[in-house]
Amino acid sequence: MAVFLCQNDPGTCEEWDHHAAGGNRAYAFTGALTPAAVPVEGETQLGAVTALRADPDGGPAPERALGRLGGEPGRLQGDETPHCPSCAAPMTFTAQLEEGADHTTSAKFGGGGRGYVFACRPCGEAALLWQC
Repeated sequence: MAVFLCQNDPGTCEEWDHHAAGGNRAYAFTGALTPAAVPVEGETQLGAVTALRADPDGGPAPERALGRLGGEPGRLQGDETPHCPSCAAPMTFTAQLEEGADHTTSAKFGGGGRGYVFACRPCGEAALLWQC
């Protein structure tokens, strides 16, 4: 799964739209992926590193993890589960993303918000939305 989030000034991306028109996108991949080569020149270090932890029982994520894989989403608002654009079935919750502790490197989910990744495995579709 690859997740992309528009980080431009608020309002310049339609980041609330979880499908093609929005600034957020998620892509599901099957098979093996090959990591990209590290560039020879330029900045190659991340400003911060965060982690997701598996959450099979739906309980709270470990304190140091900034999200969870599987389980149930800890929604901040009502259920906004997207429907697959290919088959129209409700998509399956896959991961929850937290903003992060350092404002200079954190994802921008509206100030204290959370990102939610969904997938439709039969169709190979994925979606990212957030709530605050």
